[in-house]
Amino acid sequence: MSEELKEAVVKTYEPSEEVKKNANVQEYDETYKRSITDPVAYWGELANNLNWYQKWDKVLDDSNPPFFKWFTGGKINIVHNAIDRHMGTPIEKKFAFLWEGEPGDRRTLTYGQLNTEVSKMANLIKSMGIVKGDIVTIYMPQIPELVFAMLACAKIGAAHSVVYAGFSSTALRNRIDDAKSKLLITADGGWRRGNIIDLKKIVNVTLDQTPTIENCITVKRTKHGTEMKKGRDHWYHEAIANISDECPTEVTDAEDMLFILYTSGTTGKPKGVKHTHGGYALYTSTVQKMVFDIKDDDIWWCLADPGWITGHSFIVYAPLINGTTTILYEGAPVYPDPDRIWEMVSRYKVTVFYTSPTAVRGFMRFGDDWVNKHDLGSLRLLGSVGEPINPSAWEWYYKVVGKEKSPIMDTWWQTETGGFMISPYPITTLKPGSATRPLFGIDADVVNDNGESTKVGEEGLLVIKQPWPGMARTILGDDERYKSVYWSRFEPQGWYLAGDSARKDKDGYIWIIARIDDVIKVSGYRLGTAEIESALVSHASVVESAVVALPHELKGHAIHSYVILSEEVEKSDELASEIKTHVRTEMGPIAMPETVTFVDSLPKTRSGKIMRRVLKAQAMGEDPGDLSTIED
Repeated sequence: MSEELKEAVVKTYEPSEEVKKNANVQEYDETYKRSITDPVAYWGELANNLNWYQKWDKVLDDSNPPFFKWFTGGKINIVHNAIDRHMGTPIEKKFAFLWEGEPGDRRTLTYGQLNTEVSKMANLIKSMGIVKGDIVTIYMPQIPELVFAMLACAKIGAAHSVVYAGFSSTALRNRIDDAKSKLLITADGGWRRGNIIDLKKIVNVTLDQTPTIENCITVKRTKHGTEMKKGRDHWYHEAIANISDECPTEVTDAEDMLFILYTSGTTGKPKGVKHTHGGYALYTSTVQKMVFDIKDDDIWWCLADPGWITGHSFIVYAPLINGTTTILYEGAPVYPDPDRIWEMVSRYKVTVFYTSPTAVRGFMRFGDDWVNKHDLGSLRLLGSVGEPINPSAWEWYYKVVGKEKSPIMDTWWQTETGGFMISPYPITTLKPGSATRPLFGIDADVVNDNGESTKVGEEGLLVIKQPWPGMARTILGDDERYKSVYWSRFEPQGWYLAGDSARKDKDGYIWIIARIDDVIKVSGYRLGTAEIESALVSHASVVESAVVALPHELKGHAIHSYVILSEEVEKSDELASEIKTHVRTEMGPIAMPETVTFVDSLPKTRSGKIMRRVLKAQAMGEDPGDLSTIED
């Protein structure tokens, strides 16, 4: 373990008495014990916070593991809970979204206005022949119409498949083909770093090769001119002009499909993860309210893209179910200046801010002054998502952004889990770099290859030992792959394999080390990539890093590192040698990189996770495989 992590284990941060006094969660141990001992009672009680058309017959059907079902017999629709039930209440006139485009244009939408727009979009989608059970593909920038489209699909009982708007035509085509979508919803383009991303051009190439698509709805965002095919293509503003703004919400079964979302696998072949209306609605809204202590007057900003699970769960569904006001931003976080985000936090009086370690390290790179220019006094909680946050980034985020008064909710979860699984609550003592302890109802453990709980400080496999409502139900069209990837390793025990290595400390806190396939073996020693990368980033000149293992004649494998330097630092051979020596000092000679390569960016998924297999393939002159999940 690096000195940085050793220090983090003993260095703790206590939330203020004011934060703890006002927290929605006031006690951990007894509630956690009860939720694990009798999860059916625990989740059944919480499910009463949702509006059901018809109450469930059974909270959990575990008769066919791993294909668990939740709230069987229950009738619900997530949109009924996200919008309909707010109508006629004070929330109807409350802002649902405060949207800002990268060029600076702005829109506001109350819950009542959102209801109108979603109903019109739902009627338009139905007019295109879409019925309950169909899957609609959405390929859009971060504009309000993206949210309308997602909610409209759910409202009529169709499922949505949101494809990140940075993906290529090949990636889009593969996802359309897999989902067998008849309808695509897109925009002419979107703004990113001052440039127009020509989405419709990509779509047109795609649709020439996708026989299932019958219609394409296009929102006019950038107005730069685009080719429209008669009979297939429809401008949104024209098609919706005479559409009714009244649309009944479809009564769906709790286990009806809400959406699929494609996520990367170790093979590079994306898999369509399936989520459903009932359990997902309950789980996401519950964990957001508890972990981020959601209050009626909060201004919530999840700096993510709706094209991945964080956006689905914590830009769209959970905040709306909880009646929260959410910021939605279209563009790059450091455009046109590195303080774009902090100016917006100050102007909108954001109270809870949730982003990725990748973004935090990016902000760090520009220095403290860009943050300190702005009054961030409205912030009361911060959050981290996407990967383990290295302690030095945690400290910067806490001290420079949070001014040492806003606790960081460091959340561990996955596309497949639907919502946070391991995270602090606002009452939790914090340790930089640890997601702390499992949330209520989540029986998480670290085990060895034999399924035995590991000792304190011993590395093992992260598993979840019992089902939870927000869990994915399967991979679209591939039940066997779902069983093989997530459940086969510990099939006799019935445990979910998260795919991460981890360790527990003496307080039961869980420290995520790396993906199982991100463990490097050097001369027989197992080293987590996250640990080596943390040592690299602890060097004053390094902002971000990635390491891979390449074959070595004597060691078996050697560590090769890629680092991004602070903006003002000059690249040199002397600095590379200095960084190598720094890692040796931090972790010992076994962890010293063979090479240090300076780069300007790293290949990442849209959730901010570094795709080390791409770096490794590039270094070895091999085919990196499917690159459709890469952000850039």
